[in-house]
Amino acid sequence: MFKDGRQRLDDLAGMAGGAFSLLSGLRAEMEAMAKAQVEAMVRKLDLARTEDLEAAMEVARRARAHADALEIRLAALEAEVAALKGGEPAPQEPSAG
Repeated sequence: MFKDGRQRLDDLAGMAGGAFSLLSGLRAEMEAMAKAQVEAMVRKLDLARTEDLEAAMEVARRARAHADALEIRLAALEAEVAALKGGEPAPQEPSAG
């Protein structure tokens, strides 16, 4: 009888292991399906990925820095031209930034 009970426990443990394995497989399958659905929705909504947005922001930062440097250079050149003409520099217009 003890051997029969042990066999039943072994069978039960085997079934539990199989059920756990099955549930793990189902979980992985569900996660893959959910991820595919989310990616499809992102594509459909035309949302930007974080990496793309960060790259665009970096391009904008560099462009702004370049524009600021050019603005400073232009002001210096205008002052130099005004000095060469012998007149006073033209009044500076306020910048929009």
